[in-house]
Amino acid sequence: MIAVDKKMIPEEILKDSVLVHLAAAYFSVSKQLERRTGCSPTRGFILSTLRGGAERNQNQIATLLGFDRTVVHRSIGTMIKEGLVSKKKAGTGRTFVIQLTPKGEKYREFLIRERRAAEEKLRGALKPEERTTLIRLLGIVAEFEI
Repeated sequence: MIAVDKKMIPEEILKDSVLVHLAAAYFSVSKQLERRTGCSPTRGFILSTLRGGAERNQNQIATLLGFDRTVVHRSIGTMIKEGLVSKKKAGTGRTFVIQLTPKGEKYREFLIRERRAAEEKLRGALKPEERTTLIRLLGIVAEFEI
């Protein structure tokens, strides 16, 4: 599934562009997981920065993820209202630290279970040598400097 109208992408690019196919695969998987869990990739990444009892301020989370601070701030505001994270004053200054609540921990565990189930389903659809090749090729793409 490509998240944009395929008619907008020239046929020759659609046919053999590694980057277009990589993006299409990522968007397809992330949208399916979001529909299944109700959790956007942004929220999932934010929750992952708070694992293991970590306390971070919003700027630290944004920097760690490479996200815009306003996007992180908005998402955290929603997660506070939902009771997934808590916000408390950090010592001095105007800084607040964010941490997972017990509800947030349970939600994060649910997300991990769903991701693992999706992983197992994909694992079952690929032969062992296909998985090995895919992982190797994705590693090359990830390390490639553009």
